[in-house]
Amino acid sequence: MKSINKIIIILLSVTAIAGCKKSFLDRPSNSQISSANFYKTTSDLRLATASLYGGSEWWQFNNEAWLQLGDVLSGTGSFQYNGDLVQLFTRTITGQNGIVTNGWVGLYDVIGQCNGVINAIEQRVASSISPADKNAAIGEAKFIRAVAYYYLAVYWGAVPIIEDNSKLIKNPLVNRNIVSDVYKFITNDLTYAVQYLPKTDDKGRVTTWSAQGMLGKVYLTMAGLGESGGLRNQALLDSAKKYAGNVCKNSGLQLFGQYDPNHQGYYDLFRPQNNDSPESLFSLQWAPGVGYGNGNDIQLYFSPTSAVLPQKQGGWEPLAPTYDLYQMYSAKDTIRRKATIMLNGDHYPELDQADGGYTATGTGLKKHIIGNEKDNNSPTMDGWSSIEHIMILRLADVYLVYAEAILGNNATTSDGDALMYFNLVRTRAGVDPVTVLNATTLRTERRVELAFEGQYWIDLVRYSYYDPVKAVNFLNDQDVNHGRISFTYDPITKTATRDTIAPPSTLPATINSFTLPIPSSELTTDPKLAQPAVPYY
Repeated sequence: MKSINKIIIILLSVTAIAGCKKSFLDRPSNSQISSANFYKTTSDLRLATASLYGGSEWWQFNNEAWLQLGDVLSGTGSFQYNGDLVQLFTRTITGQNGIVTNGWVGLYDVIGQCNGVINAIEQRVASSISPADKNAAIGEAKFIRAVAYYYLAVYWGAVPIIEDNSKLIKNPLVNRNIVSDVYKFITNDLTYAVQYLPKTDDKGRVTTWSAQGMLGKVYLTMAGLGESGGLRNQALLDSAKKYAGNVCKNSGLQLFGQYDPNHQGYYDLFRPQNNDSPESLFSLQWAPGVGYGNGNDIQLYFSPTSAVLPQKQGGWEPLAPTYDLYQMYSAKDTIRRKATIMLNGDHYPELDQADGGYTATGTGLKKHIIGNEKDNNSPTMDGWSSIEHIMILRLADVYLVYAEAILGNNATTSDGDALMYFNLVRTRAGVDPVTVLNATTLRTERRVELAFEGQYWIDLVRYSYYDPVKAVNFLNDQDVNHGRISFTYDPITKTATRDTIAPPSTLPATINSFTLPIPSSELTTDPKLAQPAVPYY
């Protein structure tokens, strides 16, 4: 079987590359695949869906919004010399914020591409293609579309649901749809994917386990929507438990390096030679040497140094981990910490190997920093095309979703399943297991396990759905306790010290802080976006 990453490399090398869309209202590009003479064989279907896993379709969100919205908004990292990042960090976000615009436009670009593939398969697929192959291909596209809409719903709430971009030619002005209907649309797409995706597939492609894991996560999010007082909808919690639990118990998957006696599995999970490990349920596929606008350039911008990068160029906006994040790591949690953030004196033999490895001289981001082309035996890899496949959903996330769904509306739980899967995440990293779970323990574990994976803000939004007062206070406590600031580390005394330079002035959080503004450029293009949201169903 040919891995999906090799298919994507072929696609990128033989097709014209579409530029970034100016608006989600633009029609998806047809330069790669012409539906008039395509979709005649199963191979055509596989090529069409492979194009949805990376490249120009995902570039804008992956590079220009994913970490920024997931980890800077939440106070996990910061960079004080980029105005858009400062707005996120200080809760002073305007509709002109470029990161917000790139997130919105990038996600609708993905949705447009998925819509094009789904509609073309439904309308033009050859009769010789089996229903199973046809439905599986549609399932792939619907899964990826659902992921994009999930990000939109979490960040912006009520957003337009678009299923056919060609209709926008005649009617380019659309309303936003109420957030409950956006989530319903997401669950419909994922339910289809659960039914029709296979249990196993080529490396890198999504399966029914991917869809069930994502569906469990969505139901866990939905369980708090419209609720208050710290309680969630029990039926939706039960649905989250059902789907996440099925992945945990019946998929046959396990955490990468789960039984490594040296507990290096977590560290090695993010090294590119382990791309698309069984722990990865959905990863964006990135190829080397594909040029600007088509590759993964996260490390080019956010690396703490250019010394470890291809051609020793980059590190323009080094993300600094906050003291608030650092405090989340227990004394034993050294493996996850070192795999995620660098501290002064840390040595990384896999980076800049030709010079004997790299020793950090300050604090900075480590996760996603994979080194140069020689370190990775990838001659065509450059600054614009890191070969790390970005994990959007992985098994550890689903384990923690399952544990949280079991906890549900209880103050604590010692349920055997909840503890088993929660502790598998911890013991993989060499951290002691726990004997009881509560909401704070789960929230902290998710932050540490998934730090700098674009996740923590999503967790906080989920919190705000069902306990808005405590969620707002949680954000404000970061400021009061001065954790939302960078820090220095002394490797001799092994002590961390908050920076004395005052952080940028931060506005107090309110419940409105959990919803991003619609980009001003989109409101200009479509004034109906400013109107009250309307039902879709």
